Amino acid sequence: MPLSPEQIGEIAAQRADTQPTLRAVSPGMEAHLFNALPVLDHGFVRVVDYMGDDNAIVQAARVSYGKGTKSVSNDEGLIRYLMRHWHSTPFEMCEVKLHVKLPVFVARQWIRHRTANVNEYSGRYSILDREFYIPSPEHLAAQSVVNNQGRGAPLSGEEAARVLEWLKQDAGRAYDHYEAMISQEGQQGLARELARMNLPANIYTQWYWKVDLHNLLHFLRLRADAHAQYEIRVYADAICQIVKDWVPLAYKAFEDYRLGAVSLSAQQVDVIKRRLAGEDVVQETSGMSKGEWREFTAIWG
Repeated sequence: MPLSPEQIGEIAAQRADTQPTLRAVSPGMEAHLFNALPVLDHGFVRVVDYMGDDNAIVQAARVSYGKGTKSVSNDEGLIRYLMRHWHSTPFEMCEVKLHVKLPVFVARQWIRHRTANVNEYSGRYSILDREFYIPSPEHLAAQSVVNNQGRGAPLSGEEAARVLEWLKQDAGRAYDHYEAMISQEGQQGLARELARMNLPANIYTQWYWKVDLHNLLHFLRLRADAHAQYEIRVYADAICQIVKDWVPLAYKAFEDYRLGAVSLSAQQVDVIKRRLAGEDVVQETSGMSKGEWREFTAIWG
């Protein structure tokens, strides 16, 4: 269960404590504020605070005050123009602060996006919880034979059962030893900052993550992609829903020009032109490597 009864009560109290404001408010984001979206077996994503909305993007682009005289349709057209032409600064005027609970190995992928402010739960000061990510059987897969950093076909039968049992046993045993090492009953007890080194990478951690919309969309373009590792992609999918409700015009442009779009190299454009002219182009005459050709034909045939 991602949230304890105490945490659920705390969130309910936060949502009940409403305040009048003159700030720009996004109704879609207000519905998400403080609520936790469950992710994986023990994780979650929840909005702690935010700034700006679709209008903030338009304001920044026009360097104007208030809504001006522009219609909503023109605002949408401007946002789509900005997204289409990679004008990033206006999107930086919106920010969001998220509270995320996630496995450590997912956090280590996530932290590679170095354009956010992060404050993580400290294993030096606090005792980590006995919560581990254990994949469901359908997400236990063998190493991919075509991608050195991906997974292939799911494990099955006895092998899958054995791997699941090892994951559970090893995580539990490591935590038992962690508790025994830090215990001060009849012994000095090892310092928490040292004892944590024995914990596995599937233990859960938590952090507050604050980022502007431009860098958040870049994160989502990579991590919500079908090629991203499942365990981080599900977090990106949850955040996509939040962003869609927060800035619907910007998110629609993002879907059209980033998530659902395809970038073409000069060689790929040339091949399309040659095919349209009737030429039968193959990999050997395309100017592309085998890997590039495989990716190209997966989309264009």
